[in-house]
Amino acid sequence: MNGEYLRVSPAELDRALTDPEWAWDLAAAIEDVQVSDPAPAGARHFTTHQTWHMLGFLLQRSDFPVDIVHGEEALAADHWGYGPPRYLAPDRVRLAADALHRTTYDQLIQGVDPCELAKAEIYPGIWDSPDSLEWAGDLFTPLTEFFGGAASTGDAMLLWID
Repeated sequence: MNGEYLRVSPAELDRALTDPEWAWDLAAAIEDVQVSDPAPAGARHFTTHQTWHMLGFLLQRSDFPVDIVHGEEALAADHWGYGPPRYLAPDRVRLAADALHRTTYDQLIQGVDPCELAKAEIYPGIWDSPDSLEWAGDLFTPLTEFFGGAASTGDAMLLWID
């Protein structure tokens, strides 16, 4: 299971809301074309791989103002993997980018005991050592850059778990 993100313009979001199948095709086409990893701030697609659930847990625990793991609004009823896709409107992307910019990964894991993640059944269930908290750290900065790039151009974002 991987957390997936796709930057879309406001016009593309409007089209996606009326034609989710078009949005699915767009996501697949962009993933196929984006074979090399451009800098996160300029990428259209980003994945948090299997760290999505852990990041969601840590962000929720810190009262993060935007649900950047699952999205906030429904895009479609059809599943794009493990559930339907959701989205963040441009203003929510901007709020998330600002909050991410002010947040460090060390702040997110401060005071967290890996047992909390195990008790909450956070996927993928690797929480048997204190070092396991470092697992998502390498993706947090690129995720922050990705959101910053989207906010700087006024983009919205589609989110799904596949």
